[in-house]
Amino acid sequence: MAEGLAVVHGMPLEDEPGLGALTLPGFLREVTDRYDPREALVMHRRDGVPERWTYRELWDRSVAVARALIACGTGRDERIGILMTNRLEWVSAFFGIGLAGGTAVGFSTFSTPDELACLLKASAVSTVMFERSVAGKDFAAILAGLEPQIATAGPGRLASAAFPFLRRLAMVDAGKAAAPAGGAIESWEAFLARGAAVSPAHVDARAAAVQPADPALLFFSSGSTGRPKGILNAHRGVNIQSWRWARIYGFDHELRTWSANGLFWSGNFSIALGGTFAGGGTLVLQPVFVPAEALRLFESERVSLVYCWPHQWAQLEALPGWDGADLSGFHYVDVELNLRRPQKSITTTWTEPRSSYGSTETFTISTAFPLGLPREVWEGTNGEVLPGNTVKIVDPATGATLKRGETGEIAVKGPTLMLGYIGIPDDEALDAEGFYRAGDGGYLDERGRLVFQGRINDIIKTGGANVSPVEIDWALASCPGIKVCKTTGVPHETLGEMVVTLIAPEPGHPLTGDEVIAFLKARLASYKVPRKVIFVGAGELDLTGTAKIKPAEARALAARKMAEAAGGAG
Repeated sequence: MAEGLAVVHGMPLEDEPGLGALTLPGFLREVTDRYDPREALVMHRRDGVPERWTYRELWDRSVAVARALIACGTGRDERIGILMTNRLEWVSAFFGIGLAGGTAVGFSTFSTPDELACLLKASAVSTVMFERSVAGKDFAAILAGLEPQIATAGPGRLASAAFPFLRRLAMVDAGKAAAPAGGAIESWEAFLARGAAVSPAHVDARAAAVQPADPALLFFSSGSTGRPKGILNAHRGVNIQSWRWARIYGFDHELRTWSANGLFWSGNFSIALGGTFAGGGTLVLQPVFVPAEALRLFESERVSLVYCWPHQWAQLEALPGWDGADLSGFHYVDVELNLRRPQKSITTTWTEPRSSYGSTETFTISTAFPLGLPREVWEGTNGEVLPGNTVKIVDPATGATLKRGETGEIAVKGPTLMLGYIGIPDDEALDAEGFYRAGDGGYLDERGRLVFQGRINDIIKTGGANVSPVEIDWALASCPGIKVCKTTGVPHETLGEMVVTLIAPEPGHPLTGDEVIAFLKARLASYKVPRKVIFVGAGELDLTGTAKIKPAEARALAARKMAEAAGGAG
């Protein structure tokens, strides 16, 4: 293409260092051979007793799942659902599905019954491995409520008109208060016992037949703007990203990663699970985020990498025991980005590679900078195009490629691009050149670095400049006294749009708009600093399950609050 157009190609994929096997069976075999007998996983059970698996034990447990699936007749690429919180069985189920040649489907434990029904129908899973009780939900009862035959049909004999592909359900950790398995639902132990007659050699043969281009997993979008989309990713893309994190994060210290965010979300899966295993580390699993329990895990498990969202950091720092906790194990924690005030035991000076951009459609990152580059190289951008990828910026209306520096829609293609959306033809999901058009706005600068500015419809155009609400909100993530925030634009007579930030303050922490503005002036260009800060109740900034505040609602809330203030002043 002509010089100056906003198209950038990454280096050839074959030149990228650090990549290993590109199938899930191959990945698990490689990390097991490299790192056994290191500890791969740890989870503290409900009684507080930790259960620990080495890499070899994870391999053996995953093979046991694969043997059971094969015994139950699971075929090549057959979709198998996982409906669990972060727990040991989630991981063995996931790799077991891959070893058997199937496709893993991650279901969100936040799903309502209606949402779960839609996911089961859309995914066409034949088996669901699920956790009985999650945050007060009884998934056995919910599933039986969706299909009454579940309570009466035998294991593997379900014949449902509502879910015509679903035949079998296996239940993990029923708990003392729960009713026993029955009907189409087997206990986890009974399900695994079905594989006794299947030889490990048969599993090896299945695993060897899996190809990098085969479907590996199906994750669903959050659905914040409509019904969730099923996003199908290949083994190659999933594994490229797992291997990449070890290089990008520059793991050179004991790696013990903690996460409580669902492994059914691509970012958490890729970094917390894939990146940790690629780096030979230990993944410390917390099924549901409870701040006090997380703090105890940080101390007792000597966690070195914490993967959580800004609002979770705020809850952790608000704990009475935070200041006195022994967090000296922290190493891969960016204190400048994450911490709002010093904590005496945290002495690391590590800086996270913050410059990245991606989505589930590209199984996380498409652009990034690795750790260790000078600040002037990465600050204010979202990274360089990763190996094998091509990124271009197009006019959202015409699809024409724009020039460097011009804001438009981000389009991506490359080796980690999804196989497609289930139920949606490729010609509707991709453009004529095979690019995924993300609906996100941004530009490529003169050095080929991507600058992400938010959703196309959310970019604030003020005084002739484009302002990214995402950039402002991330800057505010480390501002003391803020529980939740959302920046948006409201119509303005002379500016076009005025930058406004909505803030729900932390209880008991006085904060003024002038303090917020002063905080941002020290960190952002003047035209990006909000003209107005509006304080609201936490309930008014509705959070979805992925901690994203709906932009249209935020824009309407800001306009309403400003109108109310103007009316009161009149």
